[in-house]
Amino acid sequence: MDLPTAVKSYQFGERAKSELIIVSQLCLALTGFADTQKSGGKKMLLLLMEQVRAEILFAAHSTGDKEFERAAASLNEAISLVESEQPEKAAEKLALAISASTTPAQLAWQELSDHGLL
Repeated sequence: MDLPTAVKSYQFGERAKSELIIVSQLCLALTGFADTQKSGGKKMLLLLMEQVRAEILFAAHSTGDKEFERAAASLNEAISLVESEQPEKAAEKLALAISASTTPAQLAWQELSDHGLL
């Protein structure tokens, strides 16, 4: 991996991981919402999930890393689960997306560290 790609992969991976952790926490929080609040909460959660998906797809296109594509695919499944009123199961898919996003960041960190940049 060249250094410019390593920098991008590290930044994108860390950002995606953070955003996905937040989305996962919000999925679990949605299960505790009152029935009158669930509809609005679900809409906002789906908007956030779609924005995170767009960022992950941008990372995939910018770096060429297939792990970001895998993360986006897991996020797509999570979105479908939230749409079908299964936010607990969505959190499981989000864990897969977090793992996939962590891999490029980890590899990039090692590359940057090897070059004395971290």
